Order: sequence, then structure tokens, then C-alpha cells
Amino acid sequence: MMDQNHHTNKTEEEQPSGKRKTRCCDGFKVFLVALSFSFIAKTLSGVLMKTSITQIERRFDITSSVAGLIDGSFEIGNLLVIVFVSYFGSKLPRPKVIGVGCIIMGTGSILTALPHFFMGYYKYSKETNVLVSENSTSSLSVCLINQNALLNRTSPAIMEKGCVKESGSYLWIYVLMGNMLRGIGESPIVPLGISYIDDFATEGHSSFYLGILNTVTMIGPIMAFLLGSLFTSMYVDIGYVDLSSIRITPKDSTWVGAWWLGSLVSGLVSITSSLPFFFLSANNKPQEERKLSISLHGPKTNEERKQTAKLTSHEQNVTENMTGFFQSLKTILTNTLYVMYLFLTLLHISSFIGSFTYIFKYVEQQFGRSISEANFLLGIIALPILAIGIFTGGYIIKKFKLSLLGSAKLGFYSMVIGSLLQLSDFAMICEKSVAGLTLTYDGNNPVESHINVPLSYCNSDCNCDESQWEPICGDNGITYISPCLAGCKSLSGNKKSTVFHNCKCVEVTGSQNRNNSARFGECPRSDHCTTKFNIFLTLQALQSFAFAIGSVSNMMLVFKNVPPELKSLAVGFHSLTIRSLGGVLAPVYFGALIDRVCMKWSINSCGKKGACRIYNSILFGYTFLGLRIGLRVPALVLYAIFIFVMKKKYENKDMKAPENEGKVLDEATLEPLNYRHIEPSAGADSELCT
Repeated sequence: MMDQNHHTNKTEEEQPSGKRKTRCCDGFKVFLVALSFSFIAKTLSGVLMKTSITQIERRFDITSSVAGLIDGSFEIGNLLVIVFVSYFGSKLPRPKVIGVGCIIMGTGSILTALPHFFMGYYKYSKETNVLVSENSTSSLSVCLINQNALLNRTSPAIMEKGCVKESGSYLWIYVLMGNMLRGIGESPIVPLGISYIDDFATEGHSSFYLGILNTVTMIGPIMAFLLGSLFTSMYVDIGYVDLSSIRITPKDSTWVGAWWLGSLVSGLVSITSSLPFFFLSANNKPQEERKLSISLHGPKTNEERKQTAKLTSHEQNVTENMTGFFQSLKTILTNTLYVMYLFLTLLHISSFIGSFTYIFKYVEQQFGRSISEANFLLGIIALPILAIGIFTGGYIIKKFKLSLLGSAKLGFYSMVIGSLLQLSDFAMICEKSVAGLTLTYDGNNPVESHINVPLSYCNSDCNCDESQWEPICGDNGITYISPCLAGCKSLSGNKKSTVFHNCKCVEVTGSQNRNNSARFGECPRSDHCTTKFNIFLTLQALQSFAFAIGSVSNMMLVFKNVPPELKSLAVGFHSLTIRSLGGVLAPVYFGALIDRVCMKWSINSCGKKGACRIYNSILFGYTFLGLRIGLRVPALVLYAIFIFVMKKKYENKDMKAPENEGKVLDEATLEPLNYRHIEPSAGADSELCT
């Protein structure tokens, strides 16, 4: 009878355990789905911010370097809290910490969009939209010979009044703060999410789950490029103004798309992704017991468990000891291979980050394509090619059983091929002709400098405001800064269909038509330039594939040349360095150098320069492409030295290198997915478009 009762009690004790195990399993699956959703939200908001940076630059009338600072503020926010989150987050309920992070990330995105609702309507020219929408010649700067110059110039009194009204409107600071807050919110998602999966996944399945997570995460960038293309094709004040009254198109350099819609959408998605985390349990007792059993590959006695617990407690004390931390940091910083690889990846990833931040502006200025079209084309090309390249790189390592040294060589060769392909981009540079900037106003001769180009016989009597930016395209295929500076006497039609007539500076060679005309907007690029654009897209696909093949090797080399117990510290310090010196600084110095090739700045109401209207396409190409490849050349030199030193290191181990490398290979083929998300997000995002 007692045996029966004992059996009954045992059954009752086992039954709840089984139910608890089922609930734990089900909870883990819910967590995996929720984490996937949060990763999608994270990448969605990150890529949308990248695709909107040019729109933000124009809307707030700021330089590219300031826009780069706004873009880098995400990394600043992340760096402020990542150490505290990584340390204290593991001591708190991880699902709830991730949920709070998603809410903060969403709040930051929404804060980024708020300035739009407090600003006035966007003015793409000195005239208000009301004046432009009316069929009035006085609202457009045509050539008015022998008339008062003030008809075409902004009154100083009006400028001063406008300056008083707008001088304190630095609303772009709220965009910077919102992006920084987004970085703070994103900080717990990766480290705590990955560690939770590692703790609760079934033995040997964590890499599989992380592979699923990586695959599902690609939905975020895909959605971001599609939404970015859609939103940038919409006018910024959509829903507030009559769109039929807007005479500019998405191809105009003054066009500003509905960038704020992307911030609102990503903010709402991030907040929604936080909800499931607040209903998940943080109990990890079953996993702790599982890890104890796994560590000895079998069941343990109570005495063995006590000894293991003491050992674990001792290791935690050493980790928390500051002296031990600095000793560990000294160990990795005196590791020649680690330091060399740290510097070469900093140069390599900085090139990616700067390229990805301004690639859309480059395509617009170089090939005359809209930002919307650039988003769509580069997105649908880069993402699939990137995924195929990463898979191919991992397959090559596994198929040919490459050692760690072999993997390093694979990464080096992929970087060499990608860099050689980038050199060919220099041949794709297109030249554009703009009277008063690259040509004399009569369009007959090139100028040495775009600064203070003298007026010509065709517009010297027009009393034009040379600071105005109302580009028109003449019948001769040359772009003019304004109808007045083109010497146009009259116009017909209204809004987008306006045609300017009797433009004295527009003289079509061999034409008998004295009524030379022009239309709104910059002149389209030649057919030759269109061909170059198609080749450029092909080159971007090949470059993405080449660089992606070496990405798996690059992930492993971050931590495979340090002692196993220092892998986490090595990866963390690498991430910190890349984020601070790459993610924050690269967009700023890329933007600062791009600003130097600007030919025409907007002038705000205070008479100060704002956003750039048009760049010297040749100098822009040399600057952007030169800086991009200029960062990779020293990276390649360091990479070659790195491989040489690594080879010497293995050769000096009494011919045991193949054996050691084989051991490293076994780890490399199993572990890369465990660490790929610890890489800085800026670097990962930048690989989407090179």
C-alpha cells in the first residue's frame, strides 16, 4: 500500500515536471518567434534611417557632415549603455529587458519623426508654394531687363524677418536624439537574445536556431528598401498640400520625400514587437541543470555538482574582478594577430559604412536617378546577392575543410577581388554640364572654377539673383541655375508643364529657331551615362558577392586567434572599436569630404549655407570612390601581413600547425553563427550595399 502511494506520489511529481518541460519548450518557441520579430524591427528601422538620410539633410537644410553625425548618433546611443546592458541584463528577466529595449527603440524612431509635425511646409524654392502654384510670372525669376533688381532678389528686410523667425529652429537635434534613443533601445536585443537562445535551446540546436533567426531577419532589410523606395517617392508634405501644385519631381535635387513615414512605421513595428516578451518566463533553472550534465557528458552525483558549482562561482568571481578584467584586456591587446585584425577590419568596415550611408546620394548625383529608384534597385540587387555570397563562403569552408589559415586566405582573396571590382567604378563616372558652374553662362566654354563665374552677354542685364536655385534644362542639353540666368524672357503653361521662351543663353547649334526654350528640372543624362549606370549596377552585384564570400571567415578570425576563455572579451572589444571609430566617425568624415565638392549651396533665410543642391560629378566620383577604396588598400596590406604572421606562428609550433588548424576548423564550422550578430550592426547594414 505504501509502495503504491509512493508510486503515485512519484508519478504526480514527474507529471508537473513534464508539463513544465513542455511549457518551457513552448515558451522558447514563442521567444524565438518574438526575437525574430524584434530583429526584423531592428533591421527595418536601421536601413530605413540609412535610406532617409539624404531626405533629412535637405529637409533640415544641413550639410552632409551634420547628416553623417545624425546617422552615427545611433552608435553613440548604443555605446552609452551596451556594457551595462550586457552585464546587468543577464541578471534581470531577459525577455522583459528585451521588451523594454524594443519600446525604447520604437519611441526613438517616433521621436525622429516628430519634428515634421512642428515645422512649416517645405519650401523647395525662395517663393512659397502658394505663389508657385499660381499662374503668375512674378513668382518665377525670369529675365526682366531694365527692371528693379529687387524684383528678382530677396529683400534684406524680408530676409532679416525670416531669420528672426527661424534662427532658433534646430529641430534636426531631435532627429539626432531620437536616433540615439533608438541605439539605446537596440542594445539589449542582440546580446540578451543570443544568450537566451544559447541557454534554453536543446543541446546542439543553438546554431540551427540562430541560422533560422538570421534568415528571417533578412525580411527587415527587404521591407526597408521597398518602403524606403515608396516613401521617398512621396512628397514630404503629403496630405497637407495640394500635390498638383508641386512642380518638382523625385528626380530634382530639391525633392524631399516623406522620410517621416518610415520613422513612424518602424517605430510602431518596434513597439508591437515588444509585446510578446512581457508574457514570457525568465526561469532558467532547467537549463542550468542541463548545462551541468552536458559539461561532464553524463549524469552527476551531488558531490560532483557541488564541485562544479564551486568552480563556476570561482570563474564568475574572476570575471567580475577588475584586476582580472584588465589582465585579460592586456592579453588580447598584446596579441599581435588580434590587434592587426582589429585595425584591418576597422578600415574595411568603415569603408562599408561610409559607402552605404551615401551610396543613394551618389547614384542620384552621378546618374540622375531619383533616391527612390536607387533604393529599389540597389536593395533588390544587394540583398539576394549578399545572402548567396554568405552561403557560398560557408559552403567553401566546409566543402574544402579549410583550416583557420585557409579561411583567412579566403577572406583576403575575396577582399582583393571586391576591391579590384570597385576600382572599375572609376570608369563609370558621368560628367554633367551646368552653365555658371562647369560652363560659362553662354554654354560655350568650360570654367576652371565654379566660384564667381562671371555673367555673360546673354544675362548680364537681367538683374538675376545668383543665389537662386531653379534649375531648368535648355534645348541645347545644358542645365541652367535659374530661368533668369538662362536669359529667358517669357513663359507659358504652369506648374510642372511650364515652358520658358526666348532664352538668350540657350543657343542650339545649327538651329534656325530663334525661340530657344527650356523646361523645369535638370537635364537628363545622356544615353552613354545610362549605359554606365547599368554597368555600375552589375558591378555592385559582383562586389557584394565577392565581399560576402569572405564574411564568414571575417567573423571567425575575430575570436579564433585568442585564448578560448577570452573569446567573449575579444568580440566585445572588437565590436566596441568598430562602433566607436567606424559607425560614428565614418559617416561624418565621408560627409565632410563630400561637402567639399559641392558647387551650389542652398541659402537659408539668414543668408547662411544649408544643404547642397548640386555637386561636381567628377570630383564627387573621385572623392567618394577614392575614399572607399583608399580605406581598403591599407586594409589589404594589413591583411597580407596578418596572414604572413599567422603562418609563421603555426610553423613555429613544431610542425603542429595542421593539427591545431584542424582543431580550430572543427570549432569554426560549428560556431560562426553564434557570434555573427555580435558584429556591429552598422557594419552589417553597410554590407547591404557597397
